Amino acid sequence: MKILMLSWEYPPRVVGGIARVVHDLSHRLIKDGHDVTVVTYRDGNVPYYEDDNGVNVYRVDNFMISSNNFIDWIMQLNFNMIAKTGEIIAEKGNFDVIHAHDWLTAYAAKTLKQAYKTPLISTIHATEAGRNSGINGETQKYINDTEWMLTYESSEVIVNSNYMKSELQRLFGLPFEKINVIPNGVNLNQFNGIERDYDFRRKFAMDNEKIILFMGRLVYEKGIQNLISAMPKILANYHDSKLIIAGKGGMIDELKAQVNALGLGNKVYFTGYLASKDVQKMYKCADVSVFPSTYEPFGIVALEAMLSGTPVVVSDIGGLNEIVDHGVNGMKSYAGNPNSLADSILTLLYDYKLCDTVTKNAKAKVKNEYNWTKIAQDTHFTYQKAICETMAERQAKQIAQEEAQKQIKKSNEITNLLSFKKSRQAYA
Repeated sequence: MKILMLSWEYPPRVVGGIARVVHDLSHRLIKDGHDVTVVTYRDGNVPYYEDDNGVNVYRVDNFMISSNNFIDWIMQLNFNMIAKTGEIIAEKGNFDVIHAHDWLTAYAAKTLKQAYKTPLISTIHATEAGRNSGINGETQKYINDTEWMLTYESSEVIVNSNYMKSELQRLFGLPFEKINVIPNGVNLNQFNGIERDYDFRRKFAMDNEKIILFMGRLVYEKGIQNLISAMPKILANYHDSKLIIAGKGGMIDELKAQVNALGLGNKVYFTGYLASKDVQKMYKCADVSVFPSTYEPFGIVALEAMLSGTPVVVSDIGGLNEIVDHGVNGMKSYAGNPNSLADSILTLLYDYKLCDTVTKNAKAKVKNEYNWTKIAQDTHFTYQKAICETMAERQAKQIAQEEAQKQIKKSNEITNLLSFKKSRQAYA
């Protein structure tokens, strides 16, 4: 199957979780014998074309003129995606399916679908309404409407959790059977051969300190502010602990101000952006990984922590709530509740036996349910559904057209007969 992936991020450009999903899914589909082409944004000095271990990656620049706002910037990017895809199709032929990732590629996806009569599948990784706890302002409304348009134009829609399926049904009124729940996955080999590096660990904490780790973007919906608010209670009960916040984002100044206001300057450390190798080392150095999101469609970082052998604490929201079973393969806390977060973290810090149990169960669950082999097979099945639906729609349209032509022909025959009778009557 010839598959076109449209994504505004692909490694080495990593803005959020979409880049890793598109990368890992594409490589698994290649191993299954498919032909995958990715069209994405060119960020920095990376090549315009790259053969990424079998995946054909085409990158496009944006317009040379400055855009008025982010919406215009995205529209310009989509124009260039359409142009590049047209060049690829002219050279190599049409694709069997188009797989668009989020509203950021919606315009290109819709245009290419209609121009080349190609089945469209979309993955909605998150919604604007979910990220912002509703729609506030014209920009958010525009993005929300674009998400609806993309799902409307798609033959099949993929989401990564049952939580997201319910959200799309509620927001956009999509038919239940049109939404396919296919979770994200992780590379099961990413921690092979990686052990705890004590020299690396000492850059962030002393040997006697337990590391409480947050890994992710520093934005409001990730709930880091609640984790910082939980630290006074944690430190009061377990003084030898330290919070490491790894990642970058727009909230960093606000979070640092919160840390200083609470007098936690020596117990909270901001690492900034970490390269992939350092991310792996950091997971191995952590004693507890915490993901306190207030909105989380899925939560790949939780899977990575579970695979690394680090016990996890998550909020009982979205996809995280579906991944973790409380006290079985991790701990849960009430979303937005620092006191609840502190209780779950302290439980793991004090109970070594529980940590051992949950980490073993967590690894087993990740390997059984979140491996890319199964995910790619489910995705391929969704592609086949979309192709069959498109063919059925075309056949139905063709039958309707043929039937309409028959009716027109019959109507013309009747009209001609009546006209002939009238002319005979007039002659008589």
